[in-house]
Order: sequence, then C-alpha cells, then structure tokens
Amino acid sequence: MNAFVWTVLGTGFIFLMTCLGASIVFFFRKKINKNIQTMFLGFAAGIMIAAAVFGLLVPAIEQSEANGFIGWVPAAIGFVLGILFLLVIDKLIPHLHPETNTQEGLSTSMKRTTLLVSAVTIHNIPEGMAVGLSFALAAQNPGDGMLYSAAMALALGIGIQNFPEGAAVSLPLKREGIKTSKAFLIGCLSGITEPLFGILMVLLAGFIAPIMPWLLAFSAGAMMYVVVEELIPEAHLGEHSHIGTLSVMAGFVVMMILDVALG
Repeated sequence: MNAFVWTVLGTGFIFLMTCLGASIVFFFRKKINKNIQTMFLGFAAGIMIAAAVFGLLVPAIEQSEANGFIGWVPAAIGFVLGILFLLVIDKLIPHLHPETNTQEGLSTSMKRTTLLVSAVTIHNIPEGMAVGLSFALAAQNPGDGMLYSAAMALALGIGIQNFPEGAAVSLPLKREGIKTSKAFLIGCLSGITEPLFGILMVLLAGFIAPIMPWLLAFSAGAMMYVVVEELIPEAHLGEHSHIGTLSVMAGFVVMMILDVALG
C-alpha cells in the first residue's frame, strides 16, 4: 500500500478512537469520576510527550543528518515554530476550557457549546499532521521499512490518547444540556481535523520533502504545547496529583514501548 492509503487508515483509526471516546456519553449521566478523568488526561499527556520525542523529533534529527545538515537545527527551530503556531491559534480562535470554565481567544458571542468544541478541534491539527508526515516520510524512504512501522506506532499511540479527548468533548456538551446523541456526534466530529490534515500532508509530500525535518519538529512542538498548556494542568486540577503524575509516566512508557517494539 502507498502512503496515501496508509495515511487514510492511520488517521481513520485515530478518528475512530475519538468517536469511541465520545461514545462514553451514552454510559455516564453527567461526568466521569474525577480520578478516572485525571488518569485519562495524564495518560494522554504521557503518550503525546513520547510521540513527540520518539515519533517526530528523533526522525527529524535523523532525516536532517541524512540530508547533510546539522541535525538539531531544524529540530529546534521547527519545534519552536510549532509552539508559536498553536500559541497564536490560542490567542486568535475563541475557545472554552470546560474544566476551568476559562474562555480564551478573541472576544466572541459564539455559544458555549461551539467554544467547547473549538478547544479540542484546533489542538487536533498537529496530531493529524504528525501521522500524515510520518507516513509521507516512510514513502520518501522506501528502502527503510522501519519508518512505516514507526508511523503505525505513532498512529496507534495517538489513537489511544484520542479516546479521552473524545470523552472530553461529548461529556461537557451533555452537561450543557445537549441531547446525548448530538453530544456524541459533535464529540466525534471534533476529531475530523486529524484525517483532513493528515491526508493533506501526504498530498503535499512531493512539495514538502526538502523541509520534512522542519515539519516533523513543527508537529512535535505543537503537540508539546498542547500537553503543557492543556493536558498536564487539567490532570492536576484535583487534590490527587499523584494519579495524574503516574498516569503521565505510564502513558510515556506505553508509547515508548510501542515505538521501539513496532519501529
């Protein structure tokens, strides 16, 4: 199979996991137990940290060195640009964080439900980019079969952490008074940016090949921004901070094992 098909399958999987997470709304009346939610958020954070390092930054450095450049330069600059990109997005696009009830972005009269969805949707962009870029990199290096395995590991890891993200959208919507079925549908569609941006990266692969290391690092920086800005703080809002901390570590270890075992 070519990179396009792999990317459709990979991003389709992570989108499906978002939908499965959103389906939690059918089984919980209002919200998940706080400790369970903390575990979900921490585990997702750990997976994204490991995915950013092993699945994106390391390949960015290796690809850059293979092209005859200093490995850390595109990795560092691309990483910073990814952070700045989401920082600007956060400042411009109105969105609402359900756990803290804090609105960010430009002032708007949009409904709370729209703002809740925006918070997750815009942060799914780097995840879709990451999967698409990983499969595009594998396609550009057909002699290295390990790259496809690494891309699959990345898609698997991001898919796992998308489960709590889907729930993080649908459950607050239900608490806002939205019908269960509609809350599920909106939560599911909040992940649609992932396959869209993943497929876009593959379609542009021929044009972006020279800057692939930069884009891989860019995705890593954007993902790390989400982790530090959103997931880790929300995982430590309660009193049981050890649960969140240990969950982060567990997620990191799981993603590291997936990357090494499959890559």
